[in-house]
Amino acid sequence: MTKLTPPTSEEYNPFYAGYIEFATKRGDVFAAMTQQLDEMKSALGKLSDKQARFRNGPEEWSIKEIISHLTDGERVFSYRMLRISRNDKTPLPGFEQNDYVKESGADELPIEDLLAEFEFLRRANILAVKGMSEEATKRIGTASNAPISVRALIYILVGHVEHHMASLKEKYLPFA
Repeated sequence: MTKLTPPTSEEYNPFYAGYIEFATKRGDVFAAMTQQLDEMKSALGKLSDKQARFRNGPEEWSIKEIISHLTDGERVFSYRMLRISRNDKTPLPGFEQNDYVKESGADELPIEDLLAEFEFLRRANILAVKGMSEEATKRIGTASNAPISVRALIYILVGHVEHHMASLKEKYLPFA
């Protein structure tokens, strides 16, 4: 795998610009994929199940639901990454994150299992990215009715976690 460079603005929906920016600030995005696993374990791994049910407000997701959401995102973005990297031109649908969280049952699952599931998916994605050619990372497909490149999806995987971990550290962990 060659060193990844940030995607251009034509490679993703403007909705993802913040995630791309978060990932770009990490520098080596491929290295960040692994580093984030340790960062998540360090920040969240010692929480009890009761602490991990903490919500920042009645309409906010719990810490467990945020972890589940990160897992859902990892799964959806990696599926898009697979399809587009394999030169599949089929437009891919979006997903309603609030519906996914509501149906996840995350608050009833052990936090260790939620973190382990995310880790297994992320490790699979690390191997997938590692095996990609430069040509594959530059391929562009369509997801949620907008163009998206494989390279942008890799950055989104990292930036999505960065975004939610920053929110957790600021609004949740001091109070959990």
